[in-house]
Amino acid sequence: MRRLTILAALAATPAAAATEYGFVSLRNTDFVVLLAFILFLAILLYYRVPATVARMLDGRAQGIRSELSEARALRDEAQALMSSFAARRAEMDAQGRRIVEDARAEAHRAAEAARAEAARTVERRLASATERLASAEANAVKRVRDEAVTAAVAAAREVLAAQMTDVDADRLLDRSIDTVGAKLH
Repeated sequence: MRRLTILAALAATPAAAATEYGFVSLRNTDFVVLLAFILFLAILLYYRVPATVARMLDGRAQGIRSELSEARALRDEAQALMSSFAARRAEMDAQGRRIVEDARAEAHRAAEAARAEAARTVERRLASATERLASAEANAVKRVRDEAVTAAVAAAREVLAAQMTDVDADRLLDRSIDTVGAKLH
């Protein structure tokens, strides 16, 4: 406080030379303003206003520091989330590419399986057609043989009937009865 007073007095010296009553006079407005200012500063110091203002400013500074540190923490958290999301997006992109590649591979495998199944189906149908053709051919050959046998038997019957006498027919009939009798017993 003393220093402030001395400083105020030294600062006011040029004003003292400007008045006719001298500086230290209640008629000098500069001196009255100086006294009022010193009194004002004394009241401020008495009620410890500078300390209160300093505490308020320190509290405000501390609040600002805590807000800044909170903002930094939020920024760091946001950056961590962004990097996490970027990593997830990259992972999802890679997974999507793998899914597409797997789907293409599966489509190729399915196409190959369908081609193989179609080839097997064609082979089975060819085999079935070949079997039916062979069966039809065998049936036709059998029918031709049966017809040939029937025709041969009929021709043989006519030839034998024309050449056979009653005695030969009786002998043939007896032999046939003996053969049938032997096979039945």
